[in-house]
Amino acid sequence: MKDPVELLSEYIAFASVSTDPTAREGMRGAIEFAADQLKELGFSVQEVPTPLHPILLAERRTSPEDPHILIYGHYDVQPSEPDGLWTTPPYQAEVRNNRIYGRGSADNKGPQIVHMAALAKALQENPNLALNITWFIEGEEEIGSPSFRGFLENYKDRLAEADFVLLSDTGSPSPDQLVVTTALRGLVSMEVKLTGPKMDLHSGIHGGAVRNPIQALSTLLATLHNEDGSVNIPGFYDGVSLPESWERDELAHHPSSPEEYAKFLDVDEFFTAPGYSALEAVRFGPTLEINGIGGGFQGEGQKTVIPSQAFAKLTCRLVAGQDSERVEKLLVNALRDRCPSGVRISIDTHGGGNPYWIVPPNRTNTPADQSPAIQKGFSVLEDAITESFGKRPLYLREGGSVPIIADLKDIVGLDTIMVGLFTPECNLHAPDESFHLDILHNGIDAFAKIFANLARK
Repeated sequence: MKDPVELLSEYIAFASVSTDPTAREGMRGAIEFAADQLKELGFSVQEVPTPLHPILLAERRTSPEDPHILIYGHYDVQPSEPDGLWTTPPYQAEVRNNRIYGRGSADNKGPQIVHMAALAKALQENPNLALNITWFIEGEEEIGSPSFRGFLENYKDRLAEADFVLLSDTGSPSPDQLVVTTALRGLVSMEVKLTGPKMDLHSGIHGGAVRNPIQALSTLLATLHNEDGSVNIPGFYDGVSLPESWERDELAHHPSSPEEYAKFLDVDEFFTAPGYSALEAVRFGPTLEINGIGGGFQGEGQKTVIPSQAFAKLTCRLVAGQDSERVEKLLVNALRDRCPSGVRISIDTHGGGNPYWIVPPNRTNTPADQSPAIQKGFSVLEDAITESFGKRPLYLREGGSVPIIADLKDIVGLDTIMVGLFTPECNLHAPDESFHLDILHNGIDAFAKIFANLARK
């Protein structure tokens, strides 16, 4: 294969924005680029059509008796706008200060190049590597993977032949301290809309006669939290899995201090639910957030109206022990029950997904029936990462949501080992996204060892 920086630069050049219908050329270029790299590595490759963007499915088969892993990635990226805030053009890769800049460099094209280049290195050292690999790269991750469950349903028998899934679409705190992610939060998403009069009204002529939907919405939203920041919905916390002592110990080794975290966010103080520090709250605790709110006149200056409608966008992040359908029902019922009189409420739910949780071997809460393949996978990863990066990985829950991981467990029955290859400074989804070159090169070295050692029975 070519030099990995050169490969990543070529991959970045494709503006593969899945949400943009005008980006078809970039989407097509990205999937063909990924297919070409896997063909060069000896994979048989097919494109699986979906209602939106195809999924690349590639296989390297050795013997049925050899270990078998699945590797996941996504070739789509977030929109680059506002382009004026980029130092260099978003789809023209540039290396500076030991980082390669460009949209998709860290999310998720850089990690894919790490995996591909690592496999090339492992195969160069051992062309007869006794390791079955199924590789799938989707094109809809940045829009919620709407076609992914259908793909899993159609191919579950073929995918279930593997031992586990390997994924690098999660984060780590620094280039020399990787994290193996042990949990992802689930997601509930919805929009609530309150409607009052049939049209916007003159606030001088009609003010005081009807309930203002913005005021009603503000009253409603204020009921969703207690003064201490906890969620005020009976039953919301039922089943929540509290962190084990070993998890708190792992977090204590996180290189970021609360003071550094506050400085990074530019906030004067944290506001967390009882029982959680700031660093714990974003990994271990469930949340209910108001992500957007609107209604009435939004332009410059004044327009004295009582708006006809007001809306808010809400999400819940869920932890192990919570069920997304149950929490969605609890929230919908609470909103309907608490809606002030004088307005009509409508709620549009957007789905989401359940939380995912996996426990490394030899922990107090490791399942007794954990598969030997998963235990070997964790052991191989820890040894390789420690050797290549100079520090053992931390095992931490992550606050984000990747619903496809729970889908893989639910439909195919496979667990996923997640190795974070981007850092907070990588600016995911923002201008000047970048990927650290130390992670690129050390990651290639580590994953080459991982592939080689997984192949050893």
